[in-house]
Amino acid sequence: MADTRADPAAQSELMDEDEPFFSNLDLFLFSLIAGLLVYWIIFRKKAEPIPEFKKLESTPQTTRETSFIGKMKKTGKNIVVFYGSQTGTGEEFANRLAKDAHRYGMKGMAADPEEYDMSELSRLTEIENSIAIFCLATYGEGDPTDNAQDFYDWLQEGDADFSGVKYTVFALGNKTYEHYNAMGKYVDKRLAELGAQRIFDLGMGDDDGNLEEDFVSWREQFWPAVCEHFGVEATGEESSIRQYELKVHSDLNMNKVYTGELGRLMSFENQKPPFDSKNPFLAAVTVNRKLNKAGDRHLMHLELDITGSKIRSDAVFLSSQALYQSWVLDSCRNILAILEDLPSLRPPIDHLCELLPRLQARYYSIASSSKVHPNSIHICAVVVEYETKTGRVNKGVATNWLKSKMPTDNGHKTTVPMYIRKSQFRLPFKSTNPVIMVGPGTGIAPFMGFVQERGWLKEQGKDIGETVLYYGCRYKNEDFLYQEELEEFEKTGVLTALNVAFSRDQAEKVYVQHLLKKNKEAVWRLVHSDNAHIYICGDARNMARDVQNAFYEIAEELGGLSRAQAVDYVKKLMTKGRYSQDVWS
Repeated sequence: MADTRADPAAQSELMDEDEPFFSNLDLFLFSLIAGLLVYWIIFRKKAEPIPEFKKLESTPQTTRETSFIGKMKKTGKNIVVFYGSQTGTGEEFANRLAKDAHRYGMKGMAADPEEYDMSELSRLTEIENSIAIFCLATYGEGDPTDNAQDFYDWLQEGDADFSGVKYTVFALGNKTYEHYNAMGKYVDKRLAELGAQRIFDLGMGDDDGNLEEDFVSWREQFWPAVCEHFGVEATGEESSIRQYELKVHSDLNMNKVYTGELGRLMSFENQKPPFDSKNPFLAAVTVNRKLNKAGDRHLMHLELDITGSKIRSDAVFLSSQALYQSWVLDSCRNILAILEDLPSLRPPIDHLCELLPRLQARYYSIASSSKVHPNSIHICAVVVEYETKTGRVNKGVATNWLKSKMPTDNGHKTTVPMYIRKSQFRLPFKSTNPVIMVGPGTGIAPFMGFVQERGWLKEQGKDIGETVLYYGCRYKNEDFLYQEELEEFEKTGVLTALNVAFSRDQAEKVYVQHLLKKNKEAVWRLVHSDNAHIYICGDARNMARDVQNAFYEIAEELGGLSRAQAVDYVKKLMTKGRYSQDVWS
């Protein structure tokens, strides 16, 4: 056994083992560094102010005033003009009436019923000398416009007390439709039933005649009646109230320029559902092709990609109304043409901008089935372009814009703001029910979707009823739209019968109503015995009326009915939802 005490090296090792690994100074320094590190990690962000987040609803930029009574009181208004508008005319008339009020010492505001709490109408009596004016258009088969739908439903279901509320209604419609001005008539009647006081008779505007003349005539009688009712006189101030001022900016940040979003700013950049007329979805154009083979018209087929959208399918001119009719309306002079032909007429640009109505959404029937094309919507439309009596070429705003929308533009996807409008124009619930579809020209659009869906049902092994199409165009070799697709559907049995009327391929013109009467026995069997559903799509002024008359004649001849009975028979089909129309004038 060695004596380690005599070995200095070993002695040194033993001493190292007995001493602590860290000295007190090391521990102090280590603790100091660790403490500083912990302080920096934990407390460094506490020195920064914590941002305060406010609820979106409370920020003035996003708050939407839903109380029209509150707004009227704040702004000193006593006349509110509500509008139900689909194309913008009703909205334009409402704005004109709101401005008129200034001439009679009153203050008016135009209002969209969709944006306000209409149950407040009973509170209008809180405002002295107040009136509610309604400019209401009728859409489709007696329906309210989209923005007046909720108000219409509320009036039907509600039981409000409008005692003391003063009102008047101007209705906008078209006599070619069966339910002429139905919306205006209903609201006029319903408000009276709920106790409101009508201070002037219901105005009736007919777009098939001269809607502007109808409105001006009603308006000229309405305001004197208001003056008499309230005991006021016109102020003599005939100048219009200006809302806009022209400012020319030479240097602008284009990112701050308003680009047309209706619902909210930046909504085109930050797309959020639900999508509607005020918040459209920017759908990418995937197909844009010309349908017709020849002729001077341009009929187009567009396909829009909806992937990710979650969409399921005051100057007075002209000496008379007759001159206005011939010089402006019949000659199709728009505002630019009027200014060109009347060089002495030089309105300020800001005033002109104030008079121009806001562009409205344009509606097209969907030419595809969501079962077959779940992520795509197809559109069939004719490009509007024609020469007026003055030698000018007028172009349809929406169709010419769409015509230019190719799938790619300099490597970028082209988009179209769109949304889906709910429609009752749909196939019967039972696939075994026969359908008779009548759609000349671009009226074929919804039936392409119908036939596609029936083809899909057939592929699924479902029984489908007879599917009969009556289609019409000018020339077989020029504008037979979707010819190849339709003939293939007929070949595979999806289309039971494809009846096509080429109106100008022979000396005597042949239309869809002629083919209906030619096949009257088969038509009557389907309708009267087999519970068929009838669908009409296209021109309301001539085609839809002539087709309806054809059904009257068939019911008279083969059903042994009188004319009155035949009319009643078809009306009952409409009531049951077996005679549907998607028509336009």
